[in-house]
Amino acid sequence: MTEDRIADAAGPYAMTPREAGERAAGVLAEIRTAVVGKSRPLEMVMLGILAGGHVLIEDLPGLGKTLMARSFAAALGLDFRRIQFTPDLLPSDVTGAPFYDQRTGDMVFRPGPVFTHLLLADEINRTPPKTQASLLEAMAESQVSIDGSTRPLPDPFVVIATANPIEYEGTYSLPEAQLDRFLLRVRMGYLTAEQETGMLRARIARAAPEAVLRTLGSPKDVLAMRAAVERVEVEDDLLDYVVALVGATRAHQHIQVGASPRGGLALVQLARARAVLDLRDFATPEDVKDVAVAALAHRVTLKPELWVRQIDADDVIAEIVQSVAAPQTLPRSRVAS
Repeated sequence: MTEDRIADAAGPYAMTPREAGERAAGVLAEIRTAVVGKSRPLEMVMLGILAGGHVLIEDLPGLGKTLMARSFAAALGLDFRRIQFTPDLLPSDVTGAPFYDQRTGDMVFRPGPVFTHLLLADEINRTPPKTQASLLEAMAESQVSIDGSTRPLPDPFVVIATANPIEYEGTYSLPEAQLDRFLLRVRMGYLTAEQETGMLRARIARAAPEAVLRTLGSPKDVLAMRAAVERVEVEDDLLDYVVALVGATRAHQHIQVGASPRGGLALVQLARARAVLDLRDFATPEDVKDVAVAALAHRVTLKPELWVRQIDADDVIAEIVQSVAAPQTLPRSRVAS
């Protein structure tokens, strides 16, 4: 990709779905040199970035959630900031606040760490809901309103939030409105014994705490890849299938509150991003099935009695995917541009 492909000084250059998929595959290959044995979680985070959304990584401490976020920022060439969410964190610590400049006698706005391309909200559920909510406007509208002034955030703006299981000491439940702002939720899981040995061997071989990643992109490249996702074809019967899946969450016997319409939007965008990663310019029912649990499980509220039976939302959404009939028709376009 060369600079003469830039359409104009302000906008991203043109990139086909195939080119975007190849670029994303290169980034993933580079990140795998630092994050060992997490191919599926890495792919899901990349889908979230391609689809223009925010990612919630929920799992036990020490499984590489923070390393993964830093690695994406480094490989994609994005400005990176990290916020460690703690019980005493204030909303102004996230968004920034005006302060009095004694030299000029003026009130000057000091931007918070939210003014970045990729924000790592580390252990987001260890801070009270008021501070968690300070991210809502930023995540929904890529802007921050303070003291009557609205300030736009850099483009692209991505939040990768990590959360510990709610059963852990000192955690707060994320408000439903904020959970709904995350395009998908990713689980990490433990490495296999073979993968863990490989991780230890790689650490000894590089003689440094972490791998140094090459920068393979830029903010402009991320915007171009997102524009390529918008070129992926989605047939009407696939949209009907998405609506049926979301509707099934509202009628399921184990679900108290079903997915919002934002869940359908997330399914479509993630399915298109999945197609791009597979070097296609059309989405299929298999793309939708592949991302359904990640896109919908955190958007539903199960009935309280299911906690005792140890049934979680992932299991219920997987059951819904199996029960809702998928369309059989093929898209008009079969070959990626």
